Amino acid sequence: ADLRDPEGRLTSWTSNTSAGAVCDFSGISCWNPQESRILAVSLSGFGLQGKIPPALQYCRSANTLDLSSNALEGQIPPALCDWIPFVVNLDLSGNRLTGPLPSELANCRFLNSLKLSDNAFSGQIPASLARLDRLKALDLSGNRLEGQIPSQLGSAFSKDSFSGNSGLCGHPVSSRCGSGLGGTGLGIV
Repeated sequence: ADLRDPEGRLTSWTSNTSAGAVCDFSGISCWNPQESRILAVSLSGFGLQGKIPPALQYCRSANTLDLSSNALEGQIPPALCDWIPFVVNLDLSGNRLTGPLPSELANCRFLNSLKLSDNAFSGQIPASLARLDRLKALDLSGNRLEGQIPSQLGSAFSKDSFSGNSGLCGHPVSSRCGSGLGGTGLGIV
């Protein structure tokens, strides 16, 4: 169900709610130690299991969320960008996440870096991701994505961003999608 911590890496996460206490939690850094405004949640390689937790909504000021190299499963919650609207760096790579990429990721308007590689995401890349005009780094490699790569993303990022998704087509991984019937992709009925 929720986030699990079998290695006990989050034992410093107590219910202490005094000002600044959260800033001493492992994997948490704050804008200013005297306040409880979280700057980054960096829990890479903590052995975490379960789902991406709704409690992230209490990390609203975070500009970095790094949950990479854990054993998280389930889908990316469509509300993630409502929970952490100012996120600049989002790294969920190297987990066991599944399902489609939510089009709501485009609501993380300040994203510079989106790393979702080495999971089991399926379906198409949402065209809405092209609205992320600050995006400088994109890694969707090593998933089960399929269909046409949205053209704005295909022209902005290299083949490496999309590698290891055998069902993807279009620039930069292949010249076009479809079965080669004059490039129309229409089948004969």
